[in-house]
Amino acid sequence: MAFKNLEDISNNIRISIIKAVHAAGSGHPGGSLSASDILTVLYFHEMKIDPKDPKMKDRDKFILSKGHAAPVLYSTLAEKGYFPKEELLTLRKLNSKIQGHPDMRKVIGVEMSTGSLGQGFSVAGGVAMANKMDGKSGRVYVLLGDGELQEGLVWEAAMSSAHYKLDNLTAIIDWNGLQIDGNNDDVMTVKPIDSKFESFGWNVISIDGHNIGQIIDALSQAREFKGKPTAIIAKTIKGKGVSFMEDIAGWHGKAPNDEEAEMAVKELGGLW
Repeated sequence: MAFKNLEDISNNIRISIIKAVHAAGSGHPGGSLSASDILTVLYFHEMKIDPKDPKMKDRDKFILSKGHAAPVLYSTLAEKGYFPKEELLTLRKLNSKIQGHPDMRKVIGVEMSTGSLGQGFSVAGGVAMANKMDGKSGRVYVLLGDGELQEGLVWEAAMSSAHYKLDNLTAIIDWNGLQIDGNNDDVMTVKPIDSKFESFGWNVISIDGHNIGQIIDALSQAREFKGKPTAIIAKTIKGKGVSFMEDIAGWHGKAPNDEEAEMAVKELGGLW
């Protein structure tokens, strides 16, 4: 698929994120918007998946370890055709399938229920190991937040994944530099991310997380690399695409009001 088409899809996903979080009146727009380009490339270019056969044998699997960014996963799944886009407006509503964190029991296309930071990464390593033991060709992709790297569980998973040479596992770090309490460097610095993963035995690739070409190339390199899992350090902008949300920690977990949501959707080129 051409870069322009992928950029258009990513933009549509951003519009859906804004509309869903606004309809809910709560949620996490900042870190969802920063990950939109990454999920677009995964679901519309890289992964071997089929929304008409969501349990397809040997499919690739994506796990959202930073589960609070559920709006980007739901919006991507809806854009791909796993469920109607209209359902996005039921986000966090009573009796809705799409709640504040992904639930694999309720939402078609969600491979793992996540929310407690670090656990999705650990599960991804387990799934990748199981695939190897069972002789399955499917790859495993997991997205982590940079603030999530402050969890000790992350580094246990990093150590075990390298030890077992899980080269069918790719971890992508959404490095937007901000978390709920502010700047990562002020809360508890996670730098240097690249050399930390390298020291744990990972193949490491650093990219611009909003450059479609770089994302495609990095995922291709990860697919071809043998003997080690790959960590893609994707430098991103929290709130990407909406000027008044960009690089502002306050939009980590706050829904836009009516006026803000309309401004955001129109800035993204959508209809309100």
